Amino acid sequence: MKKSKRAQRGNARVKLPERHQVEMQLMSLDEMVRSDAFVRTVVKYVDSLDLSELYDRIKATVDHVGRDRIDPRILFSLWLFATLEGINSGRKIAELTERDVAYMWICGGVSVNYHTVCDFRKDHGELVERILTDSIAVLHQHDLVKLETLAQDGMRVRASAGSGSFRRQGKLKECRKLAELYLQQLKEESDSDDDEGKGGRSARLRAATEKLERIEQACLEMEGLQERYIKRNKTKSTEHHRSEPRASTTDPEARRMKMGDNGFRPAMNVLFSNDVDALLIVNVDVTNVGSDAGLLAPMYHSVCTTYGTVPKKYLADGGFSKKKGVTELEKNGTHFYGKLHAERKQLEAGKDPYQARSRENGYFTAFRERMGTQEAQDIYRKRAAAAEFPNAVCRNQGLRQFSVRGIAKAKAQVMWHALAYNFRRFGKLVDEKTGRTYREILMAI
Repeated sequence: MKKSKRAQRGNARVKLPERHQVEMQLMSLDEMVRSDAFVRTVVKYVDSLDLSELYDRIKATVDHVGRDRIDPRILFSLWLFATLEGINSGRKIAELTERDVAYMWICGGVSVNYHTVCDFRKDHGELVERILTDSIAVLHQHDLVKLETLAQDGMRVRASAGSGSFRRQGKLKECRKLAELYLQQLKEESDSDDDEGKGGRSARLRAATEKLERIEQACLEMEGLQERYIKRNKTKSTEHHRSEPRASTTDPEARRMKMGDNGFRPAMNVLFSNDVDALLIVNVDVTNVGSDAGLLAPMYHSVCTTYGTVPKKYLADGGFSKKKGVTELEKNGTHFYGKLHAERKQLEAGKDPYQARSRENGYFTAFRERMGTQEAQDIYRKRAAAAEFPNAVCRNQGLRQFSVRGIAKAKAQVMWHALAYNFRRFGKLVDEKTGRTYREILMAI
């Protein structure tokens, strides 16, 4: 027979919990958080940001009736702090605001619900992007971030779509007809029935409408996929034809991509352009194109336009080292450093991959010959740290699967991770002239 707790303790002296003692504790939320707590730094940083546009959208003012809104700085601080802690769920954040001291301190007694929290993240991706680019631009003006050598890389992030949700064109049309029929039936039931169960029918009607919208979007996406499918197979024999394309009915903009473990799953391609010297993310993009072949020049031109500068060196792996993209960079005055196609195999076979080729423009030939020098190889080795390190940190922050659907919302989620990553780096980088961290400099401006 099992011993009682007292018998198990025997003569051992231990401190027992006293859970029924009534006590009066006079402590504010501020006193419950240490003066050097990380959450205080996060809130102080958010307080230094210009969030005027968020306040301009609030209709409830001192001169107009309406319910008070949650201060946008609370929601901004919640998401930034939660992302830094690797939390990406709005429901989880809402729960923590009721039982975790740090999150309770951010709210300061203001109640939040998960709908409001989730909507804030997906609705303000453009604002977060401006904050990120403005901070880099300010540091660039102060000559702290040079933007002379940049590295670009991409990583596949699992989409919020099931593997079994992909349908061919014929099946999509059938799904659309069934969805339209079901929606029509719900509308007829809603018109004929009394008020009992009205809330449940409204929820079903809303879900059916959203499902039909996703299927219709999938049909539109399929039109573009079919065009590329026909174009690719036009020059190939029947036995080498690619399989018929499919589109997802849950996230139409997602695509099946090859992941790091060589498996194929619904995903999106997240692109980062990073400063090699400061290891800061300077530009972000999200696309549903699985291949990196044509993604070099668009990201490069975006950086040049955003910051009004032309990088001297641009680093990327072999997936980006295609003739068209490399030529555009070289024409614009930027030296590109990357792996050549089948470079290792040619070296093992005793061939020279750095020798000029016929039918090759002078810009690409210059890149090819440059990569044959030891200096260029040493510069290219910096790519791994500059490109892979931010990717790894963002994955550790929870960027492994999107919890939202669509490219625009997915990019908003990525922007929070990029801002959180840069926030960490700002606290570690120090200006040698003033002895202040980049974060302190930004908050003082």
